[in-house]
Amino acid sequence: MSEEQQGGGSGSPRGEGDRYGEATPADASGNRNGPGGDGPGKGSGEGAGSGGGPGPGSDDGNGSGDGGSNGRGSGNGGSNGDGNGPGQASVPEGLVAAVVNLVHTGPVLLGAYTIAELTAVDAIVDFLEARPSDDELAEAVRSLAARELLLAGDGDEVQVRGDLGIAVAFQQRARKVLDARTTGTQAGEPWRILVLPQPERICLMVRIDALGVHQMGLYKLDEAVRILVDWLPRGQSAEPEPDSDAVLDGAERAALLTVTEYTAEGSAEIAGASTDMVLARRDGRLHLYTREPEQGDRLVPGAVEGKEEVRERLARLLA
Repeated sequence: MSEEQQGGGSGSPRGEGDRYGEATPADASGNRNGPGGDGPGKGSGEGAGSGGGPGPGSDDGNGSGDGGSNGRGSGNGGSNGDGNGPGQASVPEGLVAAVVNLVHTGPVLLGAYTIAELTAVDAIVDFLEARPSDDELAEAVRSLAARELLLAGDGDEVQVRGDLGIAVAFQQRARKVLDARTTGTQAGEPWRILVLPQPERICLMVRIDALGVHQMGLYKLDEAVRILVDWLPRGQSAEPEPDSDAVLDGAERAALLTVTEYTAEGSAEIAGASTDMVLARRDGRLHLYTREPEQGDRLVPGAVEGKEEVRERLARLLA
């Protein structure tokens, strides 16, 4: 895995180095806000909201929620400060329920973005990625503005519109993330997948390729787990092998999966307890390791019986 792929840390199956790198809340330009409108369906409408955000400017999130019902909504969704602290996106009433209902009819794809664009609107969990430079963030703001995904609002506020605004809203309500990184991928495959479960048994999934493009979408949780299992190393169960270094060195494909619970203070996410699992395929056999709770650098061998058991383990981790 190249350094270009590494993103915010090494993320190797051995767990060497800092997995997450350093990150701070987005502060590229004034306040940002969530999407607007509350209409279900897959129409062409764009949602716009207004609310507090990081950086200079006020965070009182004044505005009026008058989202329409064509497509994903069209209008300005305001925040009166209730339930939205400084740096959080305001979410128009009915938006989340409408999008959740839409996801239960099929995946809702939310577009592709760079890490700088996601950081500029605080649409990525802080501790998962290294913070882009100020120049990169400034260029990302210009790019989003040129595509009318970021618009100036009243005073120092800005509006995050369309699918990106929906991604912001669902990212900020998650409190757990699965970070899966794989070696041995082929051209066209993501090397990293993030899954952020939601209370309604749906999730925000982010697929990251070797160029750092983040493909985002909302899926039913069971479907996301199936996609993840199909992407992870597969094979017949191997006998437990204590020498994890030898297995990983000879593996055709290996994956590190880390599930982290976190809390939020304003727009900043703070990592809490985490659980690691390693899958490695060597000579057609699938090896499983988990992290020793009292010795973070030690991998404990286990056994896994096919895709179904991997699926069940992931479902428990994401519950």
